[in-house]
Amino acid sequence: MATSTSRWWALGALVLSVLVIGMDATILNVALPTLAADLHATTRDLQWIVDAYMVPFAALMLPAGAFGDRFGRRRLLLAGLAAFAVASVVATAAGGTGQLIAARALMGAGGALIMPLSTSILPVIFPPAERGRAIAAWTAAVALGLPLGPIVGGYLLDHFRWGSIFLINIPVVVVAALVTAVFVPESRDPSASRLDSPGALLSVAGLAALVFGIIEAPSKGWGDPAVLAGLGAGVVLLTAFALVEARGPAAMVDLRLFRSRVFVWGAVGATFVSLGMAGVLFVVPQHLQAVLGYDALGTGIRVIPMVAGLMAGGLAGERLTARLGLRALMTAGLVILAAGFLLGATTGPASGYGLTAAWLAVAGAGTGLAMVPAMDGVLATLPEERTGSGSATLQTVRQVGATMGVAVLGSLLSAVYVARLPEGVPAPAGDSVTAAVEVAARTGNADLLRAAREAFVGAMDQVLLVCGVASVLAAVLVVVFLTRATGTAAVPAVQTAQSGHDHTAAPRPHSPLP
Repeated sequence: MATSTSRWWALGALVLSVLVIGMDATILNVALPTLAADLHATTRDLQWIVDAYMVPFAALMLPAGAFGDRFGRRRLLLAGLAAFAVASVVATAAGGTGQLIAARALMGAGGALIMPLSTSILPVIFPPAERGRAIAAWTAAVALGLPLGPIVGGYLLDHFRWGSIFLINIPVVVVAALVTAVFVPESRDPSASRLDSPGALLSVAGLAALVFGIIEAPSKGWGDPAVLAGLGAGVVLLTAFALVEARGPAAMVDLRLFRSRVFVWGAVGATFVSLGMAGVLFVVPQHLQAVLGYDALGTGIRVIPMVAGLMAGGLAGERLTARLGLRALMTAGLVILAAGFLLGATTGPASGYGLTAAWLAVAGAGTGLAMVPAMDGVLATLPEERTGSGSATLQTVRQVGATMGVAVLGSLLSAVYVARLPEGVPAPAGDSVTAAVEVAARTGNADLLRAAREAFVGAMDQVLLVCGVASVLAAVLVVVFLTRATGTAAVPAVQTAQSGHDHTAAPRPHSPLP
């Protein structure tokens, strides 16, 4: 077993790896107006600068986990960090939208390696007694990166060229790669058979088509032919993928995972949490900027109560899991998360930041309390030799759920916002509350400003209400289907890595999966 000191250094590398992904998820948002002006980017260009990251990120995670099991998880993690660094350099120097979109796609591919492999390494280097604490730190790093994005991005854009928002990734990634190379032990599946090429191709094509359809739906409409084609192709290809995996001798995804209630309902709970938090991070920055009047830097700072709540909830979850069991903690976390959403749904046009800070802190606490035990329980079901593919399956489900959440909740937000605007407002005001604020500021139209803000707050309340109901539904599902025996006894925990620097996981006498 690796020494205690080296394990925590390794965790530091994994935390930095996902911190930069969390930052990159939000740092670009504050730069979109600058990119539109400096690169003469159209709205369509801006959309694909954002979406070019999301499609490969979601589509490549499954094969990334399987390749990590076969070729070495540390090796593939280092490859992901290298791809992310190269893409950041290219993005920093981009002279046009095409080059920037290509760099963002490579960045997404790097992130697809980093996210599942960083998760899969945790149960390899940490014994069960310490794994919950490590997962709490990992989860907090992802969450901390999200508000750090606008804070860091706002500062950089105030003082430097827009390329600096990508340049900031490079030192973080370099440090993470160096610490990974020194302290993270290599691990792989020694019994891995030949590569599942048909499964890899079908999963990548199916997830890419599905995510493309989800991303395009809010702007084009759910009935648009391109959206329907993407969604239909995604369903067909992923169905074919499931059939191939069920029959193939070298399956990329171990379908026995789905016989474990802990894996299935832990993944369901984590996905509901991800969906809800994606909704929060979609509406709250717009509320803080367009309604309450804060700038990008001030917005990032004011999202910190959510991160503080998440860290507190994660630490509590890590300490209480052994005593109360997975089912009780996940249910409690989802109920607290729902309470945060429902408190947020009471926001009115005259509500100040105090209410926002309160419900963000409650929602963050619920997220930490539900997510840490859920991920700990899921990782405990994985045989050590398949932690890469198992973690990739979990992260893919979470990512697709979050993407679907943003698309559906974004469509709901837009529909309610437009429906609540008075007749006769300028056409651009119907595009978004940000556009309405800009029009009102340019024309001095105080009535438009008030109407747009009231319409947005009403729409945000509807989104948070839906998130609250979804969290309650998830809590009920966990109570019903994750039996107490399953939630507390679960399955045998994964073994820790052996001592030395180039560890290869020994085959287990028998799989913990039924």
